[in-house]
Amino acid sequence: MEGFWYKEWSQGRRFVIKLEPGQSLCSRLSAFCEAADVHNAVIVSAVGSMQNVRFRGIKTGAKRPITPPRMHVHEVRGPLELVGLEGNLFPDESGRIDHHLHIMVGKSSGEIVGGHLFDAEVFATCEIMLTEVLVEGVERHASVSGGVPTIFIEEDSSP
Repeated sequence: MEGFWYKEWSQGRRFVIKLEPGQSLCSRLSAFCEAADVHNAVIVSAVGSMQNVRFRGIKTGAKRPITPPRMHVHEVRGPLELVGLEGNLFPDESGRIDHHLHIMVGKSSGEIVGGHLFDAEVFATCEIMLTEVLVEGVERHASVSGGVPTIFIEEDSSP
């Protein structure tokens, strides 16, 4: 089909993950996936609190590809309420788990900020519901047109 690619996937195992204060959200997710032998996954839900959150937003009027001059990197110290975390985890070209996560965090003022997550540190707790994605032929590759890593879906070789 023109304009999009797809693969059907089946739901695998489902996990409840609890991260403790001071832990890196991204590195602990990677460590969990390695320990549990999870190769593909999607974040279903996450609640908790964060600090030292580092994320990016794309600058207004930016063109593709998304390059460092076309993005604004934010670093918010916190502590902050984790209002939303979503995304997926797929292997990169070398087979290592790569995260594509977006975060929304709430300041004590009630203001919500967020964007593409680079990393965050757990403040009090982080409770994540994660579902394993059972699919073959999906990897994350660098996109020349987009400028960022994106999923690559291998076309079926069967007619």
